[in-house]
Amino acid sequence: MPCIRTICCAVASLLIIGLGTSVKAEELNNKKELDALRESLMKYQDVYAAVRDGYYSTVGCVHYTGDTMEGHADYPKGAMGIHFLKKELVGPQPDPMRPPVLTYEPQEGKLHLVGVEWVVPLDGATKRPELFGQKFLGPMEGHEPIIPQEFLHYDLHAWLFKENPLGMFAPTHPGVNCAGYDFELLEHPTKLVTGP
Repeated sequence: MPCIRTICCAVASLLIIGLGTSVKAEELNNKKELDALRESLMKYQDVYAAVRDGYYSTVGCVHYTGDTMEGHADYPKGAMGIHFLKKELVGPQPDPMRPPVLTYEPQEGKLHLVGVEWVVPLDGATKRPELFGQKFLGPMEGHEPIIPQEFLHYDLHAWLFKENPLGMFAPTHPGVNCAGYDFELLEHPTKLVTGP
């Protein structure tokens, strides 16, 4: 009987380890690239360094209730934070090492870098973009009032600086908080459009 109990415990341990590994698989599959990206962006933990390098604030701290709407993108309850955009990095071919958007969380009067986002215009796209083995969300309309509705695009988030229980590439983060920030912006899910 002790032998069977030992085998059962060993199998259970392997299953638990395997389940934990599958949750992190998206990050582990691209660990070297994601670590290099994270390291290259460390200087932007100082938001002023981001501004000096041409990333400009969209002001609003974007968050979602988790409500779903048919024909719209699915954003789990949580936030994206404050987007800092470097417009010249937005294009048809996303560069994995040069995200056009940095996302910050306001905390105690300071901005903390939590993630990045790649944005690809629908115009000129021949297929759904993909980075790190992850397909981009969309295509969708712009996120008004920050991005004009007419700007049809795909996007992909990566939570490089704040671990996300929903996954590295989830569009929102339940642990990012906009409460108390003067420019808190509750958004509705963005309408999806037809595209490749």
